[in-house]
Amino acid sequence: MATTNSNRWRTIDIVIASIVAVAFGVIFWAWNLLWNGPADAIPLPGRAVLYGMWLVPAVLGALIVRKPGAAFYTLTLASLVSVAIGTSWGWTLVVQGPLEALGAEVIFAAFAYKVYNLPVAMLAGAGAGIVASVYDAFVWYPGYSWATFRIPYILITAASSLVVAGIGSLLLVRALAQTGVLDRFPAGRSRALV
Repeated sequence: MATTNSNRWRTIDIVIASIVAVAFGVIFWAWNLLWNGPADAIPLPGRAVLYGMWLVPAVLGALIVRKPGAAFYTLTLASLVSVAIGTSWGWTLVVQGPLEALGAEVIFAAFAYKVYNLPVAMLAGAGAGIVASVYDAFVWYPGYSWATFRIPYILITAASSLVVAGIGSLLLVRALAQTGVLDRFPAGRSRALV
């Protein structure tokens, strides 16, 4: 008796995850301009409220593709596109992007890649945010106080990621599913469950 492996990536899975990644790599470029431009008027750690946008591809890719590695693939590729376009953080994103993606991927793995609801999306967003901000705390802000800067920065980033990457990605998947564009994916076939 032949069995099918629902965890195998189809060509369409790769194509859609890649499209999401490239689109967000371009969005990252614009978001970097905002972070280092007008938003620079908001002192850190408060500016971390904007951080969640950089983590959307991990949660969004996983919610659409629903296969092991989707969060990792989508955010890693988005980070590489961002580096190729040009970013003030340079090649550090080649390391940071995959680490952030693992923060989300671990959450989906903890639910055996079978649960893609709001609480799991929120946890995945927050997980990616915690990894991202802890990385930043050690790499970019090592001389800052834990009490007055680094812990608030981590908490604000995690909250931003929970809302923007977690809830925002789920709402985006719901909106896309209503158009029918996701009909070839479980997210589109189970519109009411998304």
